[in-house]
This record gives sequence, C-alpha cells and structure tokens, in this order.
Amino acid sequence: MVPVLLVLLLALILFGAGFALKALWWVAIAVLVVWLLGFVMRSTTGGGRARWYRW
Repeated sequence: MVPVLLVLLLALILFGAGFALKALWWVAIAVLVVWLLGFVMRSTTGGGRARWYRW
C-alpha cells in the first residue's frame, strides 16, 4: 500500500511541476509580446528619445 501511495504522490508532484512550468511559459510569452510591442510603439512616436516606459 505504501509504494502505491508514494507513486501517486510522485505523479502528483510531477504533474504540478509540469503545470507550473507550462504556466510560466505562457507568462514568458506574454512578457515577450509586451516587450516587442514596446519597441514598435517607441519607433512610431517619432520623438528623439521617447520611451514607452517611465524608467
């Protein structure tokens, strides 16, 4: 009974890690799209050193 519970626990941990990694990939893609949009918006403003962020 204990080995079965250990295998189920391991499968649950691996499934949770896989889901978290997949979610992190989607977050990384969203950040990349926003970053690329920032370059496009900066180039269309026409200002000398105009930036789309406030740093």
